[in-house]
Amino acid sequence: MAKRGGFPGGAMPGNMNNLMKQAQRMQRQMEEKTKEMEEKEWEATAGGGAVTVRVSGKKEVLSVKLSEEVVDPDDIEMLEDLIVAATNEALRKMEEENAAMMNQLTGGLGGMF
Repeated sequence: MAKRGGFPGGAMPGNMNNLMKQAQRMQRQMEEKTKEMEEKEWEATAGGGAVTVRVSGKKEVLSVKLSEEVVDPDDIEMLEDLIVAATNEALRKMEEENAAMMNQLTGGLGGMF
């Protein structure tokens, strides 16, 4: 019985080499962009600027700044909520930019890599 489909010797002619080169180039570009993202910083505020949080592309909190008027010993819970809100917003900004960069790089094939 004759073999159906496939290519002689199990290799795809020409196009397979081009596809592999494209995949390697895309992988290098992704590594470069990932490094760039890790070096960037994002900042967000909460409470009308009373709390400011900076995060890195490595998902690390770099700094938290509090204005004096937000430091109320009788309302620690509000301060905690503002810190959480600013941190989450800064991380959301970072993730959003990272997703947009990956989508641009992969042409919408992000789920495959």
